[in-house]
Amino acid sequence: MTPSNLDVKRIALVVQYIGTNFHGWQRQPHHHSVQEEIETAIALTVGYPVTIHGAGRTDSGVHGAAQVAHFDIASSIPPERWAKVLNTRLGDDVFIRASAEVSRDWHACFSALARRYRYTIYTGKIPNLFLKPFTWHYYHHPLDAEIMAEALQPLLGTHDFSAFRRAGSPRPHSFLEVQDVSCHRIEDLIHIEIQASGFLYGMVRLLVGLLVEVGSRVRSPLEFKEIWENQRRDLVKYSAPAKGLCFLRVHYPEFPIPESVWYNSQPIFTFS
Repeated sequence: MTPSNLDVKRIALVVQYIGTNFHGWQRQPHHHSVQEEIETAIALTVGYPVTIHGAGRTDSGVHGAAQVAHFDIASSIPPERWAKVLNTRLGDDVFIRASAEVSRDWHACFSALARRYRYTIYTGKIPNLFLKPFTWHYYHHPLDAEIMAEALQPLLGTHDFSAFRRAGSPRPHSFLEVQDVSCHRIEDLIHIEIQASGFLYGMVRLLVGLLVEVGSRVRSPLEFKEIWENQRRDLVKYSAPAKGLCFLRVHYPEFPIPESVWYNSQPIFTFS
C-alpha cells in the first residue's frame, strides 16, 4: 500500500555506473538494467515498488558518470540521505553520488537543457588492461584528431541527424540542437565530446564510427558532412563499441546538487 500523495516528495539522484554488466539504463523484461537495480534498492527500503525516471537511456555497455534520475516517495528519510541509504543496497557497479529534493514539476528528462557524452579512443598498439573497460582500442590505422575535430564543427546548430539514428528509436523526428563539440588527443588517447539538447538512439556510437573513417583518412571532413546532411544512413556502416562511451552529465536551469558532484565526474584518461 502506497502512502497518500499529500506526503510525497520528489527526489533527484546523481547516478554513476559502469555499464559493462548492464543491458543499458532502461528496465527490460529479461535483462539486468541500471534502472532495475536502483528501483529494487528503493523498493527494499520502503517496502513497495517505485518507478524512477532518468535523463537519458544509455545503451547496453555504455557508462554513466553523472546520469540524473528522480522518483516520488513518501518517506521519513531526509532527501539528502537517500544517496547513502541506497548505496548500502546497490552493487559495486552503481553508485549514487548525491540526492536532493526538487519541486514536483521538475523532471529529470523533460527539465533538462542539455546532455553531454564523451567517447574515448585508445590508439596505443599495446593493449592496456586498465583502459580496456572504458575505451575503444583502435590501433589499426593512425588517427588524426585535428581533422576529426574539423569534421565535427558543422554539426553545431539544429539539424536532421537521421544518418546517425539506429532502428528502434522512439523519437518522432531526428532534429536535434548540437550545442558543443570537441576532439583532442592526449598522447595515445583521443577524447571526443558532444553536447546536445538530446540524442537519438545509438547516435553517438554511429557518429564516432564514421568520424574514425575521417581520422584514418578513409573519408574527408566534407564527405562526413555530406553524409549526415543528406541523411545517408546507408553510408554509416559502423557503430563504435559501447565501452568507449560515457554519459558525462546533464544540464538544468535549476539544480540543487552542487556542480562539483556532477560536472566532470569521469576522469580524463592520460599517461602524463
